Amino acid sequence: MIHRGGMPHAGLTGSEIWKRACGTDKNCVEVAGLADGRVAIRDSKDLTAPPLVLEPESYGLFLAAIKRGDH
Repeated sequence: MIHRGGMPHAGLTGSEIWKRACGTDKNCVEVAGLADGRVAIRDSKDLTAPPLVLEPESYGLFLAAIKRGDH
C-alpha cells in the first residue's frame, strides 16, 4: 500500500532518522524506517513534500526494480 498526498501519515512522528542515498548525478533521496515496519522515502530537494510511504514488501519490490534498472 502506498500513501501519498497532503494527509498525515500514520507512523510518522517527526523523529525519524533519515538516511540519504545519492546517485552519480547528485540526485538524492532520503529513506527512513518507521516504527510500524513501513518505509518512508522523500526527495532531498523538497523536504516539505509529503514522503512516499511503502509497506515492507512494496519497498523490497521497489528496490529490486531499481537494481534491475527499471527506474
